[in-house]
Amino acid sequence: MPDAVVIGGGQAGLASVHALKARGLKPVLLEAGDEPVGSWPHYYDSLHLFSPARYSSLPGMAFPGDPDRYPHRDEVIDYLRRYAAALDADIRTGHRVTAVTRPGGEFLVSTEAGEELAAPIVIAATGAFTSPHRPALPGLDRFTGTVLHSSEYREPGPFAGQRVVVVGAANSAVQIAVDLAPHARVTLATRKPIRYAAQKPLGRDVHFWFTVTGFDVLPIGPWLRTKPGMLVLDAGGYRAAIAAGTPDQRRMFTALDGDTLTWPDGVRERVDTIILATGFRPGLSYLDKLGALDPAGMPKQQRGLSTTHPGLGFVGLEWQRSFSSATIRGVGRDAAYLARRLLTRRA
Repeated sequence: MPDAVVIGGGQAGLASVHALKARGLKPVLLEAGDEPVGSWPHYYDSLHLFSPARYSSLPGMAFPGDPDRYPHRDEVIDYLRRYAAALDADIRTGHRVTAVTRPGGEFLVSTEAGEELAAPIVIAATGAFTSPHRPALPGLDRFTGTVLHSSEYREPGPFAGQRVVVVGAANSAVQIAVDLAPHARVTLATRKPIRYAAQKPLGRDVHFWFTVTGFDVLPIGPWLRTKPGMLVLDAGGYRAAIAAGTPDQRRMFTALDGDTLTWPDGVRERVDTIILATGFRPGLSYLDKLGALDPAGMPKQQRGLSTTHPGLGFVGLEWQRSFSSATIRGVGRDAAYLARRLLTRRA
């Protein structure tokens, strides 16, 4: 029997394995995909990290290359691949977890292939990419055009010449809309004005300031009643593109009828595609039978520790402990904290 089972082989899962091994445990990591790189291969082609390489590392391995550049998606995939290999851990790919139960003193982790693995500790580190949030927009269920979530967007080629509306006001929405604008007629539809933050205030990347001020690690997540929305980090290009109308920005449409959209000013126009850049929810359905989630599917936890089942933990949740909790630079700190607390509780 392994000392622990970690579910999910992305950045949160790999950081969790590192933290458990650092405390002398022998964990098993179960990853649904073909290799332990999480959801990164499924992100859109133009994606770059919003943090420089120097602030984008997991514990024990610096991100290679120019520390001031913003790594491309494929560089992140290669980094995670090498990090997983260097862990020298029991990593099992092609193992999709379908349920976690606790019939006795240990957890029982069941996979799609019918395998079962018992362990005293389970860490859920599957992220949210598999659980895209699709809001109930007026008439969306009757829209006869194409509706995609940002998780399904790859590159602008298939949308050439189309009329496209991107819904959302965060980094991904803006980046996708700007990516599409040279190829299609694009509108960014938002409920509120986009809130920008300078990528390099006073000549230094904002992540430098997050680090030197301590804001990046400030453990305020559990005290926030409402999680604050993310600002759009902008080096100047995004704001300028939207100000120039490529893409343009409008308030959220009020209705959809067939393939026709109605804007707040009453103007109606035909739309080919709507892309929902509306975020994600934790992909934790395999915990349904355990009773570790609330009615909305959110984990019952404090700082990553389950409040319902001793021995169960979470890594990679937004604002789990701090502003950086769901990022590649933050999961290592949370994983180390969680491993220590899980072992303390076990003792």
